[in-house]
Amino acid sequence: MAELAVTESRGLVPRMLSVVGVPSLVSSVWGYVDATMRWCWIPDWLPSWCPTSQSHLKTAEDRMLQCVNSTFTKQHVPISNDNLLWTLTFSSDSVKDKTPMVLLHGFGGGVGLWAQNLDALSHHRPVFALDLLGFGQSSRPPFSSDAQKAEDQFVESIEEWRAKKGLETMVLLGHNLGGYLAVSYSIKYPDRVKHIVLVEPWGFPERPDTAESDRPIPVWIKALGAMFSPFNPLAGLRLVGPLGPTLVQTLRPDFKKKFSSMFSDNTVSEYIYHLNAQIPSGETAFKNMTVPYGWAKRPMLQRIHQLPPAIPITIVYGSRSSIDSNSSSAIKEMRPRSHVQIITIHGAGHYVYADQPEDFNHRVLQACEKVD
Repeated sequence: MAELAVTESRGLVPRMLSVVGVPSLVSSVWGYVDATMRWCWIPDWLPSWCPTSQSHLKTAEDRMLQCVNSTFTKQHVPISNDNLLWTLTFSSDSVKDKTPMVLLHGFGGGVGLWAQNLDALSHHRPVFALDLLGFGQSSRPPFSSDAQKAEDQFVESIEEWRAKKGLETMVLLGHNLGGYLAVSYSIKYPDRVKHIVLVEPWGFPERPDTAESDRPIPVWIKALGAMFSPFNPLAGLRLVGPLGPTLVQTLRPDFKKKFSSMFSDNTVSEYIYHLNAQIPSGETAFKNMTVPYGWAKRPMLQRIHQLPPAIPITIVYGSRSSIDSNSSSAIKEMRPRSHVQIITIHGAGHYVYADQPEDFNHRVLQACEKVD
């Protein structure tokens, strides 16, 4: 499939570049891009080209978690096909009888990004944070190129993990992609879920039919989109090799600010780099679950009616986020007999749990008070 996509794009992109008005550049530019595309499909170059490894990732995560004061354990939980899900477990005797909360990170994330939330949340109930299949320190198996099958792989891995951990029921809290998977899981296994907390969820609305007519997309952007469509979303991070860590620090200096109360150095950006410079797996699955410009192939709003009305939902958005929050109103309208609470955290962006951790922790705990 990947080779087919590359072959098709080789003919399409030069034609589109000609339309843009740069035919003289077509042969030289595309010759370079074509050679680069051929080269970057080969995974063997990654270890020597990118300054990363599983050991680097482990060290970076340990540094992220060094400010967590609560006692916790770390382990790889085995599931089917010899896959492992990396898990942090917080469960003190004082809260062991409460319904546990399971944290599902977003695209490109990992358990370390919950560093500012784990202490507060685990003081009130057991907390489990896991790296989703294909991300972080979990196994990185091949995923189906079919969107539904790839989604099912994620969901079944969570269910197998739950069974291995012996959790009867749980509160599912998911950010971004994790929110999408939390609802997908709850539709299939509703008896296992007592409450869903969606934090800036991805993948709920349909792609607007009028997107191109109302806001025409320039031809040059379409050309670039066609040129890079065979690549995974974060391929550029691996393509630049040793410049990757500097690229993260340059493009996302905000992450250092989000965790400034814990770190004054590049701990966070180094963790994010090592999370995403590994061989892509979950990243590839996410790509296969999207259509151009990041919309979900299988929008969750089309299936939200399958979620039993007895399962309450809390939806958390940041007031400064660029994510469209209209989906939360749509969910509330579609579930008139259900509890749907919408929370806006002021001063927070998409990473609301890191932007305003104290307010986030308080509001989440408050929303889940009635679970037990």
